[in-house]
Amino acid sequence: MSLVQRLPDNPLDIVGDVHGELDALLRLLAHLGYDHHGVHPERRKLVFVGDLCDRGPDSYGVITLVRLLMAHGNAYAILGNHEINLLINDAKDGSGWFFDERYDRDQKNYAPFERIPFDQRDTVRTFLGALPVVLVRDDIRIVHAAWITSAIDAIRILPPGSTAAHYKIWDGLAQSAARESGLYERYLAQKRQWALEDEFSRPPFLPAIADYEAMQQMLNPLKVLTSGVECPADTPFFAGNRWRFSDRVNWWDDYNDAVPVVIGHYWRLFQTLEQPGGSRYSRLFKNIAPASWHGKHRNVFCVDYSIGARWRDRKRQRPDNSSRFKLAALQWPENRLVFDSGMAVETT
Repeated sequence: MSLVQRLPDNPLDIVGDVHGELDALLRLLAHLGYDHHGVHPERRKLVFVGDLCDRGPDSYGVITLVRLLMAHGNAYAILGNHEINLLINDAKDGSGWFFDERYDRDQKNYAPFERIPFDQRDTVRTFLGALPVVLVRDDIRIVHAAWITSAIDAIRILPPGSTAAHYKIWDGLAQSAARESGLYERYLAQKRQWALEDEFSRPPFLPAIADYEAMQQMLNPLKVLTSGVECPADTPFFAGNRWRFSDRVNWWDDYNDAVPVVIGHYWRLFQTLEQPGGSRYSRLFKNIAPASWHGKHRNVFCVDYSIGARWRDRKRQRPDNSSRFKLAALQWPENRLVFDSGMAVETT
């Protein structure tokens, strides 16, 4: 067993980032034909691409449900960057359901949300810590953010349960390199000078933060696989409720292998190409139809349709069934999308 594990030969329903949206997940599973134990009459299996938690109203409920489905042998799951944040005690935006230090700040955007019972925190950590990072079989590959061969090879020999420890080791090596070059001190100085969680106080471009963020990203194979390929941005931008200076790269334009890859992470929107809006990251799909495969050989598919932003519609009192932020599953090998609204669409 390693952080790269094999999938069974059953037909699959590959579920995008859930982000604590328990009601949407329950509706999606019903539309897909699963019972409350995850049993499907056609012996289908569920696969979750990571980011089960944060931002939505019931992250603990989502994780509890996925644990149940996996315990019955009917589901598989991999780690996303939000689960890794939890494992390494990095209390990021939207994690107030788990971390006390985020609770008050998260009230503004995400309340009301269920909190995890105190006596269940270790149980959740143990469950998430045992998950793999990659799932594969001969006809499909599943990873949260990026299939980069060198990063896959680096984690292939690591046992389950070692993700957090190795993540910290690689982060430490990157930080040591930054210290030796003087970059880390410049990064800290710029970070102290600016309020980077204030959306209405735009900072100038901060090159030390940009270079440090990109270095931390690319020298850590687990970050590459769960957060993607990044490089310094051209200009600061606000995403995930903080100003950022390194930007995501559409790595799929360089993916040459024949085996299809399914990912989450990238905040895709199901809308026509002419419709405006979406996050900074959805620009990666600017010229890609909303149900299309993408990449150099049109064999990469992002199944994250931005359910993690549904809280925005709730703030505006828009009903879930009219939200443009959706939860989706890619049915494989049928190549069909099913949404939590019940809408089904053939991919192209």
